[in-house]
Amino acid sequence: MYHRLRVADVIEETPDAHSLVLSVPPELATEFAYRPGQYLTLRVPHSQGIVARCYSLSSSPYTETDLKITVKRVPGGPASNWICDDIRAGASLELLPPAGSFTPDSLDDDLLLLAGGSGITPAMSIIKSVLAAGRGRVALLYANRDQNSVIFAAELAALSEQHPDRLSVTHWLDSERGTPDPATLAALISAYAGQEAYVCGPVPFVVVAHDTLQRAGVPTDRIRVERFEVEERSADDRDATLEVELDGQTHRLPWPAGARLLDVLIAAGLNAPFSCRQGHCGACACRLLDGQVDLVHNEILEEEDFAESYILACQAVARSDEVSVTYY
Repeated sequence: MYHRLRVADVIEETPDAHSLVLSVPPELATEFAYRPGQYLTLRVPHSQGIVARCYSLSSSPYTETDLKITVKRVPGGPASNWICDDIRAGASLELLPPAGSFTPDSLDDDLLLLAGGSGITPAMSIIKSVLAAGRGRVALLYANRDQNSVIFAAELAALSEQHPDRLSVTHWLDSERGTPDPATLAALISAYAGQEAYVCGPVPFVVVAHDTLQRAGVPTDRIRVERFEVEERSADDRDATLEVELDGQTHRLPWPAGARLLDVLIAAGLNAPFSCRQGHCGACACRLLDGQVDLVHNEILEEEDFAESYILACQAVARSDEVSVTYY
């Protein structure tokens, strides 16, 4: 269920990234309790109505009373540009309660974090939480285009100075070193290969980071991943009409170009099942009855599943004008 939260403040972190500080009224305090690394789902205006977008919390439940999400502008991205251009303190936003599993099991464990661009947002929440409420040590490798793109630069520097024995920060700037490559990154993180690893950022960075961790000898079961999909349209994206059978009812909804099926359902207020939103748990699986979709990412469905027309709602984008799915 969506709730309205007031924007208490807007912080310009960089020219292309804004943080929204959100006030939670006392009656919603339990509903909006969260774990470091989780995200909020926000309703965003669209030319066809409303779409849902997920933004990680950069605040820590152990150091801040208000919630904070951080949004990086994407050229041509309708949601990120609306937030950065139009949202001011005093506005109210419709949000779902916190969700997501990109969160440490214990704040006492030593952690290795690899973040690319705005992937620093959940990492920042984890860092502040470990330092404030745990005993673990954190090593962060943070990749950006250039110095002006580094979100939370001053805050990271201050935390490193306050906790020199518990927080290590290594910056990678493409402008100085080129784009990250697994061989070079592996040498930078080799000393931390025994720690549980958390990777967050755009898909290209995640692929390189995952390869890096494997080269460094980190077991796959000790690597947690959160992908940030780039908010832009491809040449194949198209507006569509969706017909969905869910909870004993049939609904017809506009499906905006490039939007994920799950986001369309959530934005419409429908109670569609989901969990990871990353394409690797299968909780959002449904059956395609008619039309065509593409899956942006898939780590769970196999050929026999596709043969029975199963798709992942969290990863499906429309590729035909009419699409029909069922959850029966």
